[in-house]
Amino acid sequence: MNSIFDIITVTLFLCGVAAFVFLTDRRPATVSRLLVSGVAVAVANQLGNAGHEYLAGALVVAASAYAVIIVRSHPA
Repeated sequence: MNSIFDIITVTLFLCGVAAFVFLTDRRPATVSRLLVSGVAVAVANQLGNAGHEYLAGALVVAASAYAVIIVRSHPA
C-alpha cells in the first residue's frame, strides 16, 4: 500500500465484508447492494491515487454512508 487512499479504501472494503458477514441476513440482494459500495470504494481508490483527492474523498464518504444505510435497513 503506497498511499493513504489505499489504507482507507482497503479498510472500508474489509468493514463492508465484516458488515455483510456479521450484521446482515446474507441474501443475494444484500450482496448486490453492498457491491455498489465496494465498487465505489475501488473507484475512489483509483481516483485518489491519480491525484483527485477531493473527488475520491467525496466518493469514500458517499460509499460509506450508502453501506451504513444498507446495513441498517437489513437487520439480522
